[in-house]
Amino acid sequence: MIRLELAIAWRYLRSRRGSKLLSLISLIAIGGVAVAVSALIVIIGVMNGLQNDLREKILIGSPDIRILTYGPDMVMTDWQKAMDTVKRQPGVAAVEPFVHTQAVIRATHHKYFEGAYVEGIPAAGRGVPDVTSIRQHASAGDFTFLSSDGRRRGAVLGDKLAERLNVLPGVDSIQLVTISNEIDPVTGYPVPRQEVFEVTGLFETGMYEYDDHYVYVALPAAQELAELGKSVTGLEIRTPSRDVAREVGLRLADTLGLPYVVQDWQKQNSSLFNALQLEKLGMSVILLLIVLVAAFNIISTLIMVVTDKTREIGILRAMGMPARSIRRVFFAQGLVIGMVGTLSGLIIGLIASELIGQKKLIPLNPSVYFIDHLPVATEPFDVTLIVVASLVVAALATIYPARQAARLYPVEAIRHE
Repeated sequence: MIRLELAIAWRYLRSRRGSKLLSLISLIAIGGVAVAVSALIVIIGVMNGLQNDLREKILIGSPDIRILTYGPDMVMTDWQKAMDTVKRQPGVAAVEPFVHTQAVIRATHHKYFEGAYVEGIPAAGRGVPDVTSIRQHASAGDFTFLSSDGRRRGAVLGDKLAERLNVLPGVDSIQLVTISNEIDPVTGYPVPRQEVFEVTGLFETGMYEYDDHYVYVALPAAQELAELGKSVTGLEIRTPSRDVAREVGLRLADTLGLPYVVQDWQKQNSSLFNALQLEKLGMSVILLLIVLVAAFNIISTLIMVVTDKTREIGILRAMGMPARSIRRVFFAQGLVIGMVGTLSGLIIGLIASELIGQKKLIPLNPSVYFIDHLPVATEPFDVTLIVVASLVVAALATIYPARQAARLYPVEAIRHE
């Protein structure tokens, strides 16, 4: 009986002489499902790609966990003691101090000034842990900060910042100007503090914010530049996995207590990631409407089939085919439309996602979007959810037409014109 029902359903889907319109409508219904599924796969993949790419690029120079401190000077004076405490906590893979300040930067051979962020970290070497991956993105030189005089007076600049300043590693020097703690007795304004560093390296992360605005120097040089003495801005921590960063951060906050502030990578960039999550949810809801439109196409297609095949349905009922078999015929027909459309959309969506992600077909302005192309990350869970949702919607769309067909009385159906 099941083979008979499937055969009838397949016959109703095919075109026949004098009724090619139904075949066209079936193709339109299949196309609607395919467009909906492929659009969902591509857009959700783009949203995942944006979130993953931004997260990875942000965390190139940003740690899994950052520990700061409250206070009038916003600096950490007893950081060695705090670092020893942090090292003993489970889930801490590496920890190091850092200094963060702002300065005006210029190349010593011209007068062009602009603002920059100055980051002081321990010089690369044996026994120095990689809390972030910034040291692995050196495009020229390295993060040892060794200048030509043998001192650690080197600076590593983002490649875009170096290009704008027209400086080269091992050739040029830069001047960093900050506001000192000394007050001019005549003007009453703080006295500028100037330090000269040799350009010893460049880095390229692909993250416009870093490459265009950041300068890295050795930790002691940054302490001297910011006039912190032996103090630091805070501690940076790497965890075995970013997934456990929040849990480790909560445990560190309980252990350290006040005046320390513990921020995991999600909290450090909460506004950005929350916006991406909200945008992903909004796009999903909007694209689900396309699936509903495709479902209405299936309903209208089956209703037209029922109308066109009313006499045949009456004959089948008069020959003894039960109502449940009639329902199965139209259920199978709608399910075939849903399955073919879903499979087509799955193939189109995966191919489009691969082309957009790997071939970088859609370039972006890095100064606005932080990345230079539209990334795509297709998650198996998302694809599975989209496919299942499409099939469920297609199956639900067959309920009303199938019930209407099963309710036809044989005599009235045979007399139908």
